[in-house]
Amino acid sequence: MNDHALDGYEISTDPARLDADLVHYWLATDAYWAVDRPRELHDRAVAGSLNFGLYASGSGRQAGYARVVTDHATFAWLCDVYICRDDRGRGLGTALIEAIADRLTPSGLSRLTLATKDAHGVYEKVGFRTLVSPEQWMTLGLIDPGPVDI
Repeated sequence: MNDHALDGYEISTDPARLDADLVHYWLATDAYWAVDRPRELHDRAVAGSLNFGLYASGSGRQAGYARVVTDHATFAWLCDVYICRDDRGRGLGTALIEAIADRLTPSGLSRLTLATKDAHGVYEKVGFRTLVSPEQWMTLGLIDPGPVDI
């Protein structure tokens, strides 16, 4: 893990530490994939996920968030990764993703997947790569509007 990037920060999966109002605000107002996400939908997503909070060590102020949807055995989906604008540029996103991968590795998961429009470089630092056989993957867009315009 990138311990240097975490100087002054800590990561926790304790749900009691999450600032639910702040995380919803970040995602619903500043994350292209979740803009205008209703609070009730957000709360259901958080309740059904393994949540990671990134906090300033001294104050406990939440500085980042990510959630993982997983069966803890074969598959995990990384989503809603967000670093507070005031804390960006310090390698915290990469450190958070590394911590998530470290936490999930002992579970023996076959894969950890994600989708991103613009942060490929962040995830590549941790070892993510594009799909080797995209023709094997499918999606059922129950409400999915399709690709996000770049």
